[in-house]
Amino acid sequence: MNVAGNLEVSALFFSDNPAVREGDHVLTYGQLHEKANRVATGLIKMGVKRGDLIGLCAPNSADWIAFYYGVIKAGAVAVTLFNNTTNEELRNLLLHAKPKILLTTESRYGWLQNVKDECRLETVICPSGEGDMSLGALMDTGVGSFTAVERNRSDVAAVLYTGGTTGIPKGVMLTHEGMNFSSRAIAYYERSTEHDLALCFLPFNHVFGQMHIMNSTIYSGGCLELLPSFDMEHVLDLMGKNRVTKFFSVPTVYVRLLALPDLKEKLGKVRYCFSAGAAMALEIVKEWKNVTGITIAESYGMTEAMPVTFNHFYPERHVAGSVGQAVHGVEIQIRDTKGPILNGGEQGEICVRGRNVMRGYLNNPEATLDAFWEGEWLRTGDVGYRDERGYIHLVDRLKELIITGGENVYPREVEEALYGCPEVAECAVVGLPDRQWGERVVAFITPRRGKTVVADDLKAALKGRLSAFKIPKEYIVMDELPKSAAGKILKRDIKKNYLDKR
Repeated sequence: MNVAGNLEVSALFFSDNPAVREGDHVLTYGQLHEKANRVATGLIKMGVKRGDLIGLCAPNSADWIAFYYGVIKAGAVAVTLFNNTTNEELRNLLLHAKPKILLTTESRYGWLQNVKDECRLETVICPSGEGDMSLGALMDTGVGSFTAVERNRSDVAAVLYTGGTTGIPKGVMLTHEGMNFSSRAIAYYERSTEHDLALCFLPFNHVFGQMHIMNSTIYSGGCLELLPSFDMEHVLDLMGKNRVTKFFSVPTVYVRLLALPDLKEKLGKVRYCFSAGAAMALEIVKEWKNVTGITIAESYGMTEAMPVTFNHFYPERHVAGSVGQAVHGVEIQIRDTKGPILNGGEQGEICVRGRNVMRGYLNNPEATLDAFWEGEWLRTGDVGYRDERGYIHLVDRLKELIITGGENVYPREVEEALYGCPEVAECAVVGLPDRQWGERVVAFITPRRGKTVVADDLKAALKGRLSAFKIPKEYIVMDELPKSAAGKILKRDIKKNYLDKR
């Protein structure tokens, strides 16, 4: 088995159909498949073997997709890293994963020369120009016809990075079987066909962009309409040209679109709308339905298990406020945090078993052990309950993870950066409800004696250390942070007290 076989099949049946479109540039399935084959055979000539880790840290593009499938076709493992990460954050990820080869942008090449030996990085490949090798040169060494290397279904195909509340990187190992299952399940529940045009401006390093949009679209033979990021003008232009049938986004974008006049007409041929990455407010779902006539499809999943539920296969059975019923072949249990299974209707931790579940965390056996009950039931860290019809309702998160605009923010990582600022004595970072972003990152701070906290100064200090979405939007100064008898800062009390005063 090799999950890259999905590209082979789509190229066989839909060779002349568009696979990827960037602006006016179109790559057919036949052309994409040839590029992936050249990457795969080029890497094998470089000495890449089954199971070797190969990194990708570059913006979305047709070349990114070709390189990704080429890596997997060669029997290697695609380690996908967030392109907009800071150099220091990237260094930590490279030290953790230790990929042999990295595809990245020319702008990083000079800096990477200083950390290549430390990170055990052998070759840096850039799309063109600088680099140890250009992507074009790699493809020139390969051949255009190649059959994917056979792998065991439980072998790792890709590693996607996520994290816990500690901020320690966690590389989620997804298997060939798991990724095949996810691609098929998503295509089935979305009734995808080779005629679909799927808009993607979400990063491919993220499970939403990589699995839910890219892999499922390639599986079904549809076309990926790529944008480097969300741009209202470009999105509306593509819709106006009838180049979008499936729209994927996060709640923030739906809120912005609802402010537009004549929205229904602006959607063009859009038949399907999907939201993920953060909880969608019930009032937004209702308003979108009233304005456009389209139900915003909702699902529940995570990097470690994708997908778990769907809520829209039969639109007339859509339950607003729920994430839906279990995907076929996926089992769900609601458990007490100590392990016992709870009865229907009781709130507890959502636990999942199925072929969609990760193999474990890369180079982190302790975290892998902690992530499962009985070695097979994945602990999601989310609190929810199942109603009498089998619909799952999310209540809260056990973890302190903040999801803002569809991006994950881990409080301790932000707090550690804040503690590096001389004016900060103590701090606590929490997520507060926000209509546009789902949650906004807020820092509660007690200043050092004789120091003054100035929000703009803190933002400037954090800019070089953290990605933009991790930097707090608000800085609230307190004389003292509430603590337990053991001296632990009580974030729940901070959040409750703040919201009560509002």
